[in-house]
Amino acid sequence: MALETTGAGASTAEHGYDDLMQELEAQLAQENMDSLFGESMKNFREGEVVQIGEDRVLVDIGYKSEGMVPISEFPLPAELSVGDNFDFYIDEPENEQGMPVLSKMKADRIKNWEHVQAVYEADGVIEGVITRRVKGGLKVDVGIDAFMPASQLTFRPTGDLEKYIGRKMEVKIIKLTKRRRNVVVSRRKLLEEQRAGEKANLLEKIGVGVILQGEVKNITDFGAFVDVGGIDGLLHVTDMSWGRVKHPSQVVSVGDQIEVMVLSFDPQSERISLGLKQKTDNPWKSSGDRYPVGSIHRGKVVSMTDYGAFVQLEEGIEGMVHVSEMSWTRRVRHPNELLELDQDVDVMVLSVDAEAEKIALGIKQTQPNPWKIIGERYPIGSNVKGAVRNMTDYGAFIQIEEGIDGLLHVSDISWTKKVTHPSEVLEKGQEVEVKILSIDPEAEKISVGLKQMEQDPWQAVIDRLPIGSHVEVEIAKLVSFGAFAKLENGIEGLIHVSEISDDRVQKPEDVLNIGDKVKAKVINVGMDDRKIGLSIREYERDINENLVAEHGTSTSSVDVGASLRGAVPTSMIQAGRSLEDQAAEMMAAVTRAAAEREYGEAAMKAKEDNATEAPEAAPSEEPVAEAEPVAEDTTES
Repeated sequence: MALETTGAGASTAEHGYDDLMQELEAQLAQENMDSLFGESMKNFREGEVVQIGEDRVLVDIGYKSEGMVPISEFPLPAELSVGDNFDFYIDEPENEQGMPVLSKMKADRIKNWEHVQAVYEADGVIEGVITRRVKGGLKVDVGIDAFMPASQLTFRPTGDLEKYIGRKMEVKIIKLTKRRRNVVVSRRKLLEEQRAGEKANLLEKIGVGVILQGEVKNITDFGAFVDVGGIDGLLHVTDMSWGRVKHPSQVVSVGDQIEVMVLSFDPQSERISLGLKQKTDNPWKSSGDRYPVGSIHRGKVVSMTDYGAFVQLEEGIEGMVHVSEMSWTRRVRHPNELLELDQDVDVMVLSVDAEAEKIALGIKQTQPNPWKIIGERYPIGSNVKGAVRNMTDYGAFIQIEEGIDGLLHVSDISWTKKVTHPSEVLEKGQEVEVKILSIDPEAEKISVGLKQMEQDPWQAVIDRLPIGSHVEVEIAKLVSFGAFAKLENGIEGLIHVSEISDDRVQKPEDVLNIGDKVKAKVINVGMDDRKIGLSIREYERDINENLVAEHGTSTSSVDVGASLRGAVPTSMIQAGRSLEDQAAEMMAAVTRAAAEREYGEAAMKAKEDNATEAPEAAPSEEPVAEAEPVAEDTTES
């Protein structure tokens, strides 16, 4: 089919080069390609450009007149020059103006089709450029438009086809239909054929310890698959570096060209294990020599966990700094309180285990230990102020300074009060002044005391109330075995149930009440257990003995206790009777008992002397009569 000159000029004005190519493809697809190819040789002419116009080019093909070609059929019109030679297809030997009608595009397409067919028949490889994306795949320019399905682009499906547009690549022609001008190409088939050839070569030279060049094809959580020439080998994450690798993507990326060592190979399953770190010597073997215990090195924080941070000393060598080794004074709960990833830090080597590939590091050891000089700053016996930072069942921690706490034990809170929990006396955040009791730099412990800020009231009580002294006390608490009575300064003494009265007392509450004020004798003082024993019974005995010594009228032996039991009820003493009243009554009882005793002795003597009549009763009545007024006068006074 001939192209009219006027039509060609119009086409040049309306369409670009790509549009003309598509139009030509459609036109050629409708023609009988067999007949077209049969006549192609006689219709082809080589021509020389003799003139270049705005929309057309004049070409000398050896005819009596030049032929005309639309300038749009040249892909790069700006680069055209007079004298350039091209092959042209003669659409029509002569038009109405007597000029041959020529087509460069048709000549190129016919020649390209012949080349494509020859490559297909020879099962060869052809180079093409991906021009655009179409439904289901890509259009590839291999001299003519060819179609490449998306599945034939790579080994693995890819969703991003746009990134391949404009790329030049070699492909295989897998289908060709001349009548429909349909060409299907595949890059994947070419890769598979190449891979098969590489695989055959690989199997001939592969072996344990061989270094191979490979390309990273895929990355998983446990490693990376590397194409080493027809076979994908597994590079496990543990074989990537002598150091710690959390994820393979830290070391390699898809598409990386890397050298790997063959660690194992199974010819039957064609499985290959690869290693990256094995290309270099294990740095842990000589780690003990390079990192002796006690040496200080500069490292980088590469990862952190709840219990510590890993510091890279060199490629493949990492040590761990436990949270307890980060600060002398601060309680570190997580390493991110002090450190950041990629931070450079100074560390000291604490231990090295080359076999287990472990190094223990410390940060605080690179700084002076404040506990070594803590005794100089806080001498034992000195007073310091601090805030209550925390409380436990056994005591409170007082913050002396940032990171240094002293333990205030419950037993060192009060001299007199029995404290079962520090919250009974203290509040969190409260500022208190305490005394330094002891310092243990090795264990990093300080003991402080609150009660030591005051004089021990026990010593004062003991000095003022020695054993045998009399004291007035107030009943504070009744228990089954006695009563606790308040002394001065809040100190309490125990009146045992056996020390309440000479009479047998079953229950203390039968004779005593809380709040009663009674007098007692100090019978026991224990400094070690800080206990004071009191006795009401012994106090009464002391009073009785004093009364007998001061007011007794007879040298005869008198059972004062027996007389008192009949004359002074125990409840009278516990009722809080005055000493004057008790003394008067006890004196009258003693006088009466003495008179009765003298009378009895006289009567016995009279019987022994065989007296005719018994002594009169008057003498016995006279002491009694005299004693009663005395008792009454004493009571009244």
